[in-house]
Amino acid sequence: MTRTVLLALDTSTEFCSVALLLADPASGPASGSASDPASPSTTAAAPPYESGGVRVWFRHEVTGAVSSTRLLPAVRELFADAGLTLADCTAIAFGAGPGSFTSLRMATGVAQGLAFGLNVPVVPVSTLEACAEAARIGTPSLAPRVLVALDARMDEVYWASFKAEAEAEADSDSGWRTLHPASLSAPDAIVLPDAPFALAGNAAQAFGDRLPALAAASQVDREALPHALPVALVGLRMYRAGRAVVPELAAPVYVRDKVAQTTAERMQARADKTDANAEALR
Repeated sequence: MTRTVLLALDTSTEFCSVALLLADPASGPASGSASDPASPSTTAAAPPYESGGVRVWFRHEVTGAVSSTRLLPAVRELFADAGLTLADCTAIAFGAGPGSFTSLRMATGVAQGLAFGLNVPVVPVSTLEACAEAARIGTPSLAPRVLVALDARMDEVYWASFKAEAEAEADSDSGWRTLHPASLSAPDAIVLPDAPFALAGNAAQAFGDRLPALAAASQVDREALPHALPVALVGLRMYRAGRAVVPELAAPVYVRDKVAQTTAERMQARADKTDANAEALR
């Protein structure tokens, strides 16, 4: 294998997340990092993640609505940290969604713009698959089947289920086989895997007992969220498997086609919440 320098971007949540991956066969295997890249407390000063000849520098910061002002400066910082330049870049991976509409378009647009300028391909990575990867990084003994459930707001959940696979398996180009594709539903409408599974994502925290998957899961990682480090790791596998595309084919994956609730829906949601609180006090 030749050396690969892959830039990864994710702005699907309130975090601005950027990673720079260097896969250099000539460097030999490296020991795994003890840092926890999936934690929301991760700061800009996080040390590089290293494993199996792959080193990843990253920034993961809460920026809210101003991710656009932080994205490109973070890219410049990471290349400086790694002693590389943009001209060294081999490919660009990005969190394609689901997630915040505006934020997904931001990462897609920046990935496309950089890729056009550098004449490199892009790798769209599912943010839900990245969450599964983040959970596996944080818990090496994670169950092979992972149900990812993220708070989608409007009393709904983005979710999908995956099975971890070895790189040698012919139908595995990302390290994960999709058992149920990315979907949007009420928290109690999620289809549970038919074998023991881990639950990853912030829906467990957001919905609690309203999420049946929480009680059914053998393991729970509430901290696993979209993050540029797992986007980079999944993106590297996809790139090596030939899953990169030309920049003009990069596109967000929204899943939801409705941005906000109607006034009537918001009023009904408030009424339901009031009724539930009153029932709880009886």
